[in-house]
Amino acid sequence: MADIVMADDGIAFDGSSLERGPLGGAETAFMSLAVALAKRGHKVTVANKCEAGMEKDGVSWSPLADGVPGQCDLYIANRSDKLLLLAPQARQAVFWIHNPAQYLLKFRYLSKLWRRRPQIVFSGRYHAKSYPKWAPDGGRRIIPYGISDEFRSVEPQTEVPPPRAIFTSNPQRGLSWLLDLWRDRIHPELPIAELHVYSGAATYGSHGASRAAQMQPILDKAVSLRRCNVFLHEPVPKQDLVDVVSQSRVLLYRGDPGETFCLAVGEAQAAGVPAVVQDIGCVAERVENDRTGFVRNDDAAFATAALNLLQDDTLWRQQNTAALKTQRQLSWDNAASSFERLIP
Repeated sequence: MADIVMADDGIAFDGSSLERGPLGGAETAFMSLAVALAKRGHKVTVANKCEAGMEKDGVSWSPLADGVPGQCDLYIANRSDKLLLLAPQARQAVFWIHNPAQYLLKFRYLSKLWRRRPQIVFSGRYHAKSYPKWAPDGGRRIIPYGISDEFRSVEPQTEVPPPRAIFTSNPQRGLSWLLDLWRDRIHPELPIAELHVYSGAATYGSHGASRAAQMQPILDKAVSLRRCNVFLHEPVPKQDLVDVVSQSRVLLYRGDPGETFCLAVGEAQAAGVPAVVQDIGCVAERVENDRTGFVRNDDAAFATAALNLLQDDTLWRQQNTAALKTQRQLSWDNAASSFERLIP
């Protein structure tokens, strides 16, 4: 059994947050890894901006203001340079990042990375390439996110779903573009099809509230397209999202240069839902092109692929079956095992 300390200084969340409501991808990943490491028999301590200490799913949560244990076998600093030099006696320090790594090319990061030389963990190939070879590190590892077991265990659909598309990401990540494409190219060809948008600031806690002004015009645009069968919903807790995704026909998502894994696409694929994406950011890594979805890089081809999946039952069955067969391998237990191997 290893003594593992994880630290985060972003939004406030704790071991029960996923049960209470929606949560952002990086926070979901952090929590999921902590629980997976605990299930593997390790002593896991989390120090973050939780409001009070708690024990949940084998993980000990405590407010970051109370301090971080100085000694442990593995210290995982999440995202922030302010955490890099904590736990100075850890046998191994890891810096887990979730955004493209260009933000590390600032003095406050580089100086601490030169000094600490942690292992840096990336989520995929696109992510790893965003950190230049000359920049400091103590090793570089690609460890993909896991997909929650709830999505990986969805039962196969006995009936082909109705022509219902879904969008479940940040509205600032291509939703306005998708709404235009739906209005101009998809709805006119298939008026009975529906686009259900589960998106909003609530997923991102205090950070979401600060960006609400930028999100709201996009959400208002979705509301204005009700005549085109666009339906806007509030973000929902993870268990409710499983039901929403698994009953959908296709996930439509352009991709975003600022995204390094995309849980929205990964979760849909694990649940057997084909996805149509563009090769922007990391999302093409989540889809097996022409097998579990389509990677289409111009608007016309994207719309055609979406229409094909919304109308062609045989095509949908083929891609649904392929997704269920091949897209469930990324578990949080596998990710936890990869983090274990970083302990000297």
